Amino acid sequence: MVNRIDDYLTIHDAAQFIGVAPNTLRNWEKAGQIKVYRNPINKYRLYKQEDLEKLLQTIRAVTL
Repeated sequence: MVNRIDDYLTIHDAAQFIGVAPNTLRNWEKAGQIKVYRNPINKYRLYKQEDLEKLLQTIRAVTL
């Protein structure tokens, strides 16, 4: 399976997708709760949409 750049979201887009602040994603990254990828050119944080969807399901399951 080849990963495409369309499969990833920037930190701001990922935060909006989950409904949290970008700093929350940074904290979750430090705590090992979410995997972050880096753009090979500019080293910006990238998040796989698939990982975010799984995280969102986990959050919903805990809050219900």
